[in-house]
Amino acid sequence: MIVVDASVAVTWVYDDESDARADAALREVIEGGGLVPQHWHLEVRNALLIGERRGRITPDEIRERLSGLDELSLRTDADPDLGEALELARLHNLSFYDAIYLELARRRQAALTTLDGRLSRAALAEGLQTLP
Repeated sequence: MIVVDASVAVTWVYDDESDARADAALREVIEGGGLVPQHWHLEVRNALLIGERRGRITPDEIRERLSGLDELSLRTDADPDLGEALELARLHNLSFYDAIYLELARRRQAALTTLDGRLSRAALAEGLQTLP
């Protein structure tokens, strides 16, 4: 099971974006499931709303893509260790939102998939596996 950053999921839903790392993460989620923090749902929807405002995606496409995401085996973790996340944010100079992904991966001893270089480096510094 892997922790999936919103940056990866957004790549899955846009037709004009392609990334080999995101494709590999999607295969991993399909085969073994994934974990996301609660705010992942907000981040993904916000990215899609911004895309709609920029003319990249229509409201109907958003509904369709969100339905597709809902069909994936993604479990939402609702019990982050906020104190630990704050410490990780300080240690690795991350946003608190990104530190929540790192905290979840550490707590669940799961690999992390992200397109964010800083978050990926922080995961490696914490001894976590990153995909791919």
